[in-house]
Amino acid sequence: MELTMVKTMTQRLGIFLALAAVMAVTRIHLSLLHHSVDDASWAIFFLAGFWLRGEGRWAGLRWAFPLLMAEAVLVDYLVISGQGLDFWSHYCVSAAYWFLVPSYLSLWLGGSWLAKHQAGLRLHTLGMAVVALLVSWTACYLLSNGSFYWLSDSVPLPRNFAAWFANLGDWYLPFLQTTALYVGVGAVLHVLAIQIARTMHADQAKLPR
Repeated sequence: MELTMVKTMTQRLGIFLALAAVMAVTRIHLSLLHHSVDDASWAIFFLAGFWLRGEGRWAGLRWAFPLLMAEAVLVDYLVISGQGLDFWSHYCVSAAYWFLVPSYLSLWLGGSWLAKHQAGLRLHTLGMAVVALLVSWTACYLLSNGSFYWLSDSVPLPRNFAAWFANLGDWYLPFLQTTALYVGVGAVLHVLAIQIARTMHADQAKLPR
């Protein structure tokens, strides 16, 4: 019995709530044990695409993605306004801010693609996961970073490709490491859940009928 995807709506709702909670806590940048917590949002959208894909291609995308997107904007609004600042005039909010939708969507689609094509707990699946994460993460990074650089009034003029490429290089690895770390934690939890489910299924099969 190969359990690789969430099967019931109850399971999907449970995972959605867990992912939403992690994103809320880390996006607010709370301090736990006197250490800053890196934002897990990018990893959350990738993992959500994998776990909440559903039976149809757009099943999870119809409800989970919009809710997570709305949560991200709401958290940003609460954090910024909570500091006594105007949300719409904040450094991070510009025309580029709305490019977070296609940016996060690329991560969701990367996770969804992996869910469709993975082959269970095999080395081949690990390779596919690495490729899916790198491709979708890079697309997200280019969209979010590029839109901010070229569209935000916070970036001083003149703008040029050389400066943009330098900026891309400065933040590429730190952002990738954070996302990969959270996705790695999610992968470990996924494997543990499958192993537990296998054990429970095997124990049930041994029961007298």
